[in-house]
Amino acid sequence: MSKPRTELKSTGYEIFIGILSILSIVNLVLVIVVSEKSLDTVLGVMNALFSGIFLADFLYRIFTAPKASTYFFRHFGWADLLASLPFPQFKILRVFRLIRVYRLLREVGIRTIGRTLIKDRAGSALYVLLLMGIFVLQFGSLTMLAIEQYAEGANITSASDALWYTIVTISTVGYGDQYPVTDAGRLCGVLIIVVGVGIFGTFTGYLATIFLTPRSEDVDLPSDVEAVELAKASADDLRALLTASEAKLAQIKQLLN
Repeated sequence: MSKPRTELKSTGYEIFIGILSILSIVNLVLVIVVSEKSLDTVLGVMNALFSGIFLADFLYRIFTAPKASTYFFRHFGWADLLASLPFPQFKILRVFRLIRVYRLLREVGIRTIGRTLIKDRAGSALYVLLLMGIFVLQFGSLTMLAIEQYAEGANITSASDALWYTIVTISTVGYGDQYPVTDAGRLCGVLIIVVGVGIFGTFTGYLATIFLTPRSEDVDLPSDVEAVELAKASADDLRALLTASEAKLAQIKQLLN
C-alpha cells in the first residue's frame, strides 16, 4: 500500500534542508559583511552547490505534492523556485524554507521527531554525514587556506587550491598535487580524511540496504479470493483432524471398556 502524497517529506530530510537553508543565509551575510576575494570564491562555489540542491528539492516537492498548484502558490513553492536560481537578490527567500521546518516541529512535535530519527538510524546517519561533508567542504577549505596560504613552501595558496584539495581529500582520491606543509594544515587534512571515509562508508551501506532489502510490493501477497480459499482449506483440514481425533478417542474407550 503506497504512502499518501504530502508536501512535508521525511523528518530527517526536512531537517537536512532546513540546516542547509540556514547555512546558505549565513553565507549570504558573510559575503555582504566580509569583503575578501578568497572568501567570495569559496562561498560562491558553496552557493552554487546549494542552488543545485534547492532546485532538486523544489522539483521533488512539486512532483510529489498532493496538489502542485497548492504547494506552489500557498506553501511558498514560488519562493523555493526563486531561491534556487543563481541570482543573489533571491537567496534571501530561502528563509521561507525555515517556515516549513517550523511547521514540521509544530505538527509532529520534538519528541516524535527524536523518536523518528532514532528509528530511522540509517537515513539519519546519512543526512548527518552529508551535512558534515558540506560543512567540511566549506569551512575545511577556508581553514586550510587560512593556515597554508602564507606558509613557507606552501602550494595551497588560493581559494581554488583549497577547494580542490578538500574535494580530492574528502572523496578519498588523494591525487597529491595539493598538500599541506604545516602541522596545523596536516591535522586539518586528517580530519577531512576521516569525514570522507565515514561519508563514503555510510553511503555504501545505505545503498546496499536500499537494493538488498525487498520492498513490500515485491512480496507476493495472496489476493482476497486466494485468502478465502486458503482459509476454507485450513478449516477443512482442521475438521478432518478433529474427526480423526474423535474416532481415535472412541477406539480407545472401547479398548478400555
